Amino acid sequence: MENENRELEEISEVSDDYEEYGLYRSVGTTVLFAIIALSVIAGLAYFAVSCYKGYQERQRQLQLQQTGAFKPIIYLYPEEETELSVTLGKPENITCSYPEYADGWNVIAKPDGTLTDTDTGKNLYSLYWEGINDYEFSTEDGFIVKGSDTVSFLEEKLALLGLNYKEAEEFIIYWLPKLQENKYNYIRFATKDEIDKNMPLEFSEKPDTTIRILMLFKGLDEYKEVPEQTLETPERTGFVAVEWGGSPLN
Repeated sequence: MENENRELEEISEVSDDYEEYGLYRSVGTTVLFAIIALSVIAGLAYFAVSCYKGYQERQRQLQLQQTGAFKPIIYLYPEEETELSVTLGKPENITCSYPEYADGWNVIAKPDGTLTDTDTGKNLYSLYWEGINDYEFSTEDGFIVKGSDTVSFLEEKLALLGLNYKEAEEFIIYWLPKLQENKYNYIRFATKDEIDKNMPLEFSEKPDTTIRILMLFKGLDEYKEVPEQTLETPERTGFVAVEWGGSPLN
């Protein structure tokens, strides 16, 4: 009888040990699954954040590419007849040009602004290109202009920015229909540093004066306050190169 009781006690102890082991094993399994689940959740969260950041960057790039520099034209006024080449630093962003842009333009420029394309022999008065913007221009300052005040505004500001009457007239003729139809326009003139970063412009013979104007604009339904942009007037001396164009803002 005593032996039977001892055997029962041993069986009970084994059973208790097994139950304790089973409990530990169950807890360990639960903890392991919890760690795996948390790892999966963390991985999915990281993946989601990465995808969202990638989406934001793609949207930003798409937004930049949906705007472009329209009708930039280049005038050249050397002090004496000069043969030179003109190149744009990001030719992959050019969408249209005349004469056709290959590796650059090769011209003979005269002091009155007349150009001769040395590749075709055609006489020109300017070089034209359009392209995609890949630079995010500042919009922290600028001007709010009534559509009906477009002419007087441009006449004043273009003279201040260094355009002569012919260059200013061509600028106004091109952009007036696009601006006067709006009730108001936000207008800002990109700085030369911004324009150079968006599309570098290089010459085989460096001009003494380079004027680059890129008008950024957006039509508005109502007036709003913006800090007024300060403009500087360049001094046109020596060999002068002038470029003007515009770009609508989204």
